[in-house]
Amino acid sequence: MAMLLATYTFIGGPAHAADTTETKAKQIWQLLDYVAVDYGGAIANGAVLKASEYTEMSEFANAAERQLRELPGQTGKDALLKQAAELRGAVANKADPVIVARLAHALSSAVQKTYPFPVAPVAMPDLARGAQLFQTQCAACHGPQGRGDGSLAASLNPKPTALTDHLRARERSLFALHQVISNGVQGTAMQGFDSLSDKDRWALAFFVGTLSYAESDKAEGAKLWQANAKASQTVVNLDALTQISEHVLADRLDEPSAKALIAYLRTNPTALDANKPKGTAIAKAKLAESVAALQGGDRAAATKLALSAYLDGFDPVEPALATRNRQLFEKIEAAMVSYRALLANGTPADVQAAQQRLQGYLGEADNVLAPSENDAVAAFVGALTILLREGLEALLVVVAMLAFLKKAERKDVVVYVHAGWVAALAAGGATWFVATYLVDVSGASRELTEGFSSIFAAVVLLGVGMWMHQKSVAGRWQVYLKEKLSTALNKRTAWFLFSLAFVAMYREVFETVLFYTALWTEGNGWPLLAGLGTGMALLALIALVLLRTSARLPIGQFFAASSLLVVVLAVILAGKGIAGLQEAGLLHTSPVAIPRIDLLGIHPSWETLLAQVAVLLTVVVAFRINLRSSRQMTIQQS
Repeated sequence: MAMLLATYTFIGGPAHAADTTETKAKQIWQLLDYVAVDYGGAIANGAVLKASEYTEMSEFANAAERQLRELPGQTGKDALLKQAAELRGAVANKADPVIVARLAHALSSAVQKTYPFPVAPVAMPDLARGAQLFQTQCAACHGPQGRGDGSLAASLNPKPTALTDHLRARERSLFALHQVISNGVQGTAMQGFDSLSDKDRWALAFFVGTLSYAESDKAEGAKLWQANAKASQTVVNLDALTQISEHVLADRLDEPSAKALIAYLRTNPTALDANKPKGTAIAKAKLAESVAALQGGDRAAATKLALSAYLDGFDPVEPALATRNRQLFEKIEAAMVSYRALLANGTPADVQAAQQRLQGYLGEADNVLAPSENDAVAAFVGALTILLREGLEALLVVVAMLAFLKKAERKDVVVYVHAGWVAALAAGGATWFVATYLVDVSGASRELTEGFSSIFAAVVLLGVGMWMHQKSVAGRWQVYLKEKLSTALNKRTAWFLFSLAFVAMYREVFETVLFYTALWTEGNGWPLLAGLGTGMALLALIALVLLRTSARLPIGQFFAASSLLVVVLAVILAGKGIAGLQEAGLLHTSPVAIPRIDLLGIHPSWETLLAQVAVLLTVVVAFRINLRSSRQMTIQQS
């Protein structure tokens, strides 16, 4: 049994009395895995080959059943106990190893589903890191090549396992290896490596799982993965890869194919990424699942699936689709909103019809997004229009602040505004690095960031607009300038302007970065950069014109024009902010039959319209109060 066998004291001893349900479920899984793999070494043709190993298998089967009874009550627990009793009986009757392995694997799988626990790493494992860890942590016992001939092997009893032994390795799943690496094996020199991070333990498990395979096996597996559709559909994701052994896979394919496929995928787990549904495929699948959930009576689950169809499926392809066919993009987005609203109180028949229309739109999107000879032109135009559309709003906010400070002769505060937008650009660069190399920024995170930052900027701009209008009436700006802003623009206000410049700019930079990341594909890098450069030049030119134009305006007209500009921006951002929170699923959506106008922040829902109307009413009331107050002041002065 060597280093990959555990004893009863390791799996079920008193030291684990305080373990969590998840840990206990993992222990039961590991017991069952030992039975499935090692029972064949104890029994053959109904006869005991080795009494000590058969006794151990009996103890494991009994321990699994006993520990199952100790787990909390759960739907399906009774069925698990029946399976455990059947397995215990089969071991007691010295049943054929194939039957016992089938029963043990079925029970371990059922335990994981009833008492869920993670069976795969959260990210693709790093096999190079696994190889390094093997040499530093394992080679002294198992040998540099994993043959069980390390420098300490001769002094150990039992001897270290030869990890290159294919007959034993074909029975082990990667999750089983991970469990052994994590927990160790009582009664042997195999200690647990719980001091390593889970990421490192998975890297080590994957590397160990490749040691019994030759390069020819891996090369054959690569050909099989590319050419055989059945093979690629058998192991569909990382969870499936970590749980399946070569032996089990051979039952679904054949012995040579299973050996080659396991060898290839354990060495190249990133190949599974190409097998994942992407973009519209995810959206289509989630929409179909949402209909099934509704038909099953679970509206809450159906709504979550519909939201996932948008955030996880459609949102990532939005930038590319918007640049190639904006009309279709807006049609799909509006249909997604209507579909989620329909799930709340619509009939299953209406929901099914809406889902079928959406599936048709997504099919059109697939055709639009298919590679073509015009990809370079689309990348340039997309990069240019995205930057102009997203950058213009931020530019107007920053230019308005700079022009105001220039008119007020407060050059000492200008630096705070410049620092705000420069910091936002730096934060945008960091966002690009994180989104490209570290994590995937989810659709929900993107919409929430855009939503909350838009609302913050809208509230601030609303206050600024009303304040500037107050200064534009009845000559109040003259009094204001005479005071030289000594109290109005103190350090606190200066930092507030920094915050406004940062938020206004970062909101647009954040969205632009994610759009560019989604648009960037092999072969279109230069057109994308050309569009970016052209857009930046045009924005710089617009900023220069606006600053020079504002400098020529009389101060009263400047205050009046600026107040109207920032109020318009507040209305636009209020609509965009509410829409972002709706798309993230944070706010309810009540569709209304009006066109979507991105330029004005108008979205076809009552919530966004009411938010914009509320901002407008606030402005009207404030402006009327300002006018009335100015008239009263004029009468008093006269």
